[in-house]
Amino acid sequence: MPITLDQIVEETREMPSDTVAELIDRILVARHGGVDASVAGAWKTETDRRIAEIESGKVKGVPLEESLARARKIAGL
Repeated sequence: MPITLDQIVEETREMPSDTVAELIDRILVARHGGVDASVAGAWKTETDRRIAEIESGKVKGVPLEESLARARKIAGL
């Protein structure tokens, strides 16, 4: 009998976060192919820039719950 999506999700609850991230990456690559190197490089540059802004205090992060509340409001939920 094939494994269900719920069973797969339940199995990932016991896995370390980095393993789950690798699993997601591998599924995406298997289904959609790899990421173009120039796109990956651009995202890395952007991510590094944003982290540096937060670490330097130039930009203040928004708490997750506040972000989710804003998203729910925009979505009408």
